[in-house]
Amino acid sequence: MATRVVVTGLGMVTPLGIGVEENWEAVSKGKSGIGPITRFDASSFPCQIAGEVKGFRSEDFLASKDARHLDVFIHYAVASARMAVEDSKLRITPKNNERVGCVTGSGIGGLSTIEFYHKVLLEKGPRRISPFFIPGIIANMAPGRIAIEFGARGPNSCVVTACAASSHAIGESWKIIQRGAADVMITGGTEEVLTPLALGGFTSMKSVSTRNDEPEKASRPFDRERDGFIMSEGGGIIILEELHHARERGADIYAEIIGYGMSSDAYHITAPDPEGVGASICMKAALKDAGLNPPDIDYINAHGTSTKLNDISETKGIKSIFGDHAFKIPISSTKSMTGHLLGGAGVVEATYSILAMRNGLIPPTINYEFPDPECDLDYVPNKAREARVRTILSNSFGFGGTNSSLIFREFVP
Repeated sequence: MATRVVVTGLGMVTPLGIGVEENWEAVSKGKSGIGPITRFDASSFPCQIAGEVKGFRSEDFLASKDARHLDVFIHYAVASARMAVEDSKLRITPKNNERVGCVTGSGIGGLSTIEFYHKVLLEKGPRRISPFFIPGIIANMAPGRIAIEFGARGPNSCVVTACAASSHAIGESWKIIQRGAADVMITGGTEEVLTPLALGGFTSMKSVSTRNDEPEKASRPFDRERDGFIMSEGGGIIILEELHHARERGADIYAEIIGYGMSSDAYHITAPDPEGVGASICMKAALKDAGLNPPDIDYINAHGTSTKLNDISETKGIKSIFGDHAFKIPISSTKSMTGHLLGGAGVVEATYSILAMRNGLIPPTINYEFPDPECDLDYVPNKAREARVRTILSNSFGFGGTNSSLIFREFVP
C-alpha cells in the first residue's frame, strides 16, 4: 500500500497579504492585488502595473545581517517557511532533522540583485562586487537557507521549471516521502523579479497586460478582453508529512496529496500547444497517479494566466480529459487577483485550493465580464461560491512547455 502523505502547515507571501489569513480573506472577497509599479520608474514601459508585495518586513523573519546578503526571493521563501512550520507546530530537533527535507521552486532566482551588481561592476569595477553576490542569488539558496534556519538535514533541492516550478517541487517532495527518504518536506516556491530588465523582457514578448489605467481589472483570465498576464512576486510553503508521523505528533491535517502529473508540450519555447495536448497529458497522468476518474474532481484551480493563447489551450486540455463533465466542474483562476507569481504561482494556487476545501468556498475568477466563445466552461465568475469540495486539481504550466498537475483530497482517516 502506498505511503499516505498529508499537508500539515501553510505559509505564504503574496500581493494579497502576508500569511494565510490575510490571503484567504482577500481571495474569498474577490480582491485584486494589482496596482501601479512603485519599485522603479516604469513610465517608459508599455506595462506599468504589477502585483507588488506590500508591508513585508524581512526582519520579522530573518536576522538583518543575513537578510542583507540574500535576494528578496529568498526572504519570501524563509518567511513562508517560518509561517508554515509554525502553523504545523512541527519541532525540528537533532533527533529528527535528518528526516526533514526541503525542496522549493523558482523560475529565475535573484534577478534584482544581479541587476544591482551589474551596475556596480560597470560604475565601480569588479573589486566592489560583494563576496555574497553569488550565494545571494542562486535559486537553490532558497531551500538551502530554509534548511539552515531550521537545521533540516534531509533531502534538499531546487526545481527551476519556470511557472511550474513550485508545483513540481511539491510533487517531487511528495515522492521523496513516498519512497521513504524523509518523513517531512518543507516545500513550495518563491519569486521576486519585478525589475526593469524582467519587465522589459516580458513587454518585448507582448505577453503582459498594458491596461495601465485600470490595474485592478488587468488580470482577467478566460475573459474575451484579456490582453496578457500581470507580473507579480511572492511565494508560499506547505508542509508535507507522512501520515503516521503526522498523527503520532497530533498534527492538524489540512488535506492529503494523492496525485502528481508531469508532461511536456514539445511544441514551442513560450507558446502553449494550441490544442492543449501537453496540458491534457499532464492532467491525465495526475488522475492516473491518484487512481481517480475525471468525474471525481470537484474543483480545478486553473493555470489561467490571462493570456490569449494559454487560456484557450488550457480550456481545450480540460475538455479533452473531462469531456461533458468539464462543463460541470467549477474552474477558477486566482491569478485574476494575485497576478502571476511565476515560479511561486503553483504553491500559492495549491494553497488557495486546500483552503477552498477546508472552508467550503471556491475562489472566483474576477474581472470576468465578456465571455469568450473559445473559453466556455464554468469559471466561477466574479464572486466566490459556496460548495462542498472534496477533491481538487491544481494546474501549473511553464515556458519551455513544462507542465505540472497536483491533486489534493479531503483527508479521511
